[in-house]
Amino acid sequence: MENVEVVVIGAGQAGLSSAYHLRRTGLTPGEDFVVLDHAPAPGGAWQFRWPTLTYGRVHGMHALPGMELTGADPGRPSSEVIGEYFTHYEHRFGLSVRRPVDVREVRDADWGGRLLVRTSGGDWAARAVINATGTWDRPFWPRVPGQELFRGRQLHTSGYRGPDTDAFVGKRVVVVGGGTSAVQHLLEISEVARETVWVTRRPPLFRAGPFGPEEGRAAVALVEQRVRQGLPPQSVVSVTGLPMTEEMRRARERGVLERVPMFSRVTEDGVAWDDGSQAAADTILWATGFRPAIDHLAPLRLREPGGGIRLEGTRAVRDERVHLVGYGPSASTIGANRAGRAAVRDIRALLAGGHEAAAGTGTSTGTGLASPAA
Repeated sequence: MENVEVVVIGAGQAGLSSAYHLRRTGLTPGEDFVVLDHAPAPGGAWQFRWPTLTYGRVHGMHALPGMELTGADPGRPSSEVIGEYFTHYEHRFGLSVRRPVDVREVRDADWGGRLLVRTSGGDWAARAVINATGTWDRPFWPRVPGQELFRGRQLHTSGYRGPDTDAFVGKRVVVVGGGTSAVQHLLEISEVARETVWVTRRPPLFRAGPFGPEEGRAAVALVEQRVRQGLPPQSVVSVTGLPMTEEMRRARERGVLERVPMFSRVTEDGVAWDDGSQAAADTILWATGFRPAIDHLAPLRLREPGGGIRLEGTRAVRDERVHLVGYGPSASTIGANRAGRAAVRDIRALLAGGHEAAAGTGTSTGTGLASPAA
């Protein structure tokens, strides 16, 4: 077992931002704190994105603190651009990220007020933990009667590799979901599929015009309110609506963005509604989002009756040693940066022996609302 002051779990935007601020306050990477990442390479969840999600199509990527991302080719896949950027960032600041390391559980160590972090690469005892695990590892698959009967293919965004595959080319495709990823998939697939059907639970909300700081703060505040109540967080994008781009306008003119309500069951050959209508399908693409990857925190009993982890700023209300960055209101690239700074300020006060809460500062003023998993 190794003893450190802080363990950072995850090396995406939130984890690297937190590590940067820990280092900036005088803590030494690899000695005073350690960053653990289960991914095979730098890049966080970005490294798993589909090739057609080019950097120019990324929804508002914000640079990490202390190092801008400049000169990137907008035509290159975002997985490559951001993977290289994160690699350079880790090296420049000597963050000594350990990977691949799977964190299995975090529990009370029962001595010295420390937390015990059990992993596939050994155990660490720490005075504080910054959890920055995001959502990519927990794709959400809705349960609909008849799914097991479907004779075609069912995919989730987490397994989407672009439109030019045998799952979509010349096929009848049902795309389920009302978020940014669902629309991106739909627009691409409609160019190669025999036909597409777009299904959402609620009518999608499109927004036009500028989206400024005031609108950004209001959107983040709605997400933060749920977290303060101990409810499962919604994504920031879910309360901002979908930006009506020129590409979307053209697709709407072609009839691609004609949404239909959620079906009631899946059949052997497609989907069906209670009114008797049906749609034949070869492929169902579930672009239904993700949930926070926080099961490893279960031994600490941080969840509230509402199902979420209640936070003050980034600090878990039930355990001041645990901070969640990239969760709820900080689940955006700029939000993760600010939350990392706020978490470190709070943790430094804790390590000094006098906990002066810096909670609530830096996590609710962001306007760069790109989700790292957008």
